Amino acid sequence: MRTTEHFFELPLDHCRNGNNGETITVFAREYVSSDHSPEAAAELPWLVYFQGGPGGRGNRFTSLGGWSKAAARDFRILMLDQRGTGLSSPIDRKTLPLRGNAQDQAEYLTHFRADSIVADAEAIRLALGSGPWTVYGQSYGGFCALTYLSQASAGLREVLITGGLPPLSGPAERVYRATFPRVAARNAEYFNRYPEDREVLQRIARHLARVDERLPSGERLSVERLQMVGSFLGGNTRIDALHHLLEDAFSPTPDGDRLSDTFLEQVYSLVSRASGPLYALMHESIYGQGEATDWAAWRVLKEFPEFLPDAEPVLLTGEMVYPWYFEQDQSLVPLRTVAELLARKSDWKPLYDPVRLAANAIPVAAAVYTEDIYVDRELSLETAAAVRGLQVWESPDFHHDGIADDGEAIFGRLLGMVRSVRPAALSAIRT
Repeated sequence: MRTTEHFFELPLDHCRNGNNGETITVFAREYVSSDHSPEAAAELPWLVYFQGGPGGRGNRFTSLGGWSKAAARDFRILMLDQRGTGLSSPIDRKTLPLRGNAQDQAEYLTHFRADSIVADAEAIRLALGSGPWTVYGQSYGGFCALTYLSQASAGLREVLITGGLPPLSGPAERVYRATFPRVAARNAEYFNRYPEDREVLQRIARHLARVDERLPSGERLSVERLQMVGSFLGGNTRIDALHHLLEDAFSPTPDGDRLSDTFLEQVYSLVSRASGPLYALMHESIYGQGEATDWAAWRVLKEFPEFLPDAEPVLLTGEMVYPWYFEQDQSLVPLRTVAELLARKSDWKPLYDPVRLAANAIPVAAAVYTEDIYVDRELSLETAAAVRGLQVWESPDFHHDGIADDGEAIFGRLLGMVRSVRPAALSAIRT
């Protein structure tokens, strides 16, 4: 493959005059298959990829494979570092204080949601001289794609979405009331597959309740942070990786069995938000439209006491974000007040336009995974029904990270779906 790096200076606030307002840097890397000559590649249409998250930087490919290999046959791929991530004016506990006090920092972060990400992408499309382009959104990237359809559909040729159809309205609580039961069912599926791991996990939890075990960062590993390794439950093959994580959890020592360094090192990589603090800061805001999210997952957790850290048997959690993250994760502790301000913010702007989506004329195809523990099936299908012409391919064969398992086939299927309706869609646009 060949790569080209692109840096764009874009308005922090696209609603203000970009010539007079503050700017940020947004980075994107272009990937082109070496099967195309430079001259032929220059004629290929663009596909822009929206990464999952929020707060995840664009993928760093060392070679084309999976969905990127399939896409590179027909497209130039543009991999965005969404604002605040990677090389795009990155945000963390060290850079945020440059904005001023906590209130100033929280106000700054209001410009790092899907509406601003989409405005960045549209400005980049125009800067590249591209006509309407193809958008591929995975997980949170699918949320961004729906915002793109709502506010700038003229820039879109077609939209592909995998595991990322968000609810268009309603409080964030409804998301967690739907996903907590799915996470519980996935726990049951996991322990049915590896029954011996239930006792191992319970042993670790009881051990942590009485023994001070430290992560490589020096932070104490609590039971609730241990529960975060449930992030593995969102994948097809990652469920086996969870078993491998637990199999050598303990090591014998002169003071009795202690958690092994190997285990603690791996757990730290799963539970620390040092490399992606935006995820914790902004996660619930992706559901905020006209009301405060107010730590929705934490409040809904009380309706599912089987997930509390002192419950037995202990259960693993999903992608929920709780206030104690900002007490136990040293990379988040300095951002606690900022997180509280964002949780209480009640005037979030709408991210979706139901009227425009109901009149949509852009070809859209979405993969909905039946047992997805992060993006609920029923809520996804509700949204699909509200977007005119959106085609759904539902599969029980994949979990949230399906494109990591068979990305080439999934991408090809969705692209075929949108291309099959193109003449009718274009006719509707002209009309």
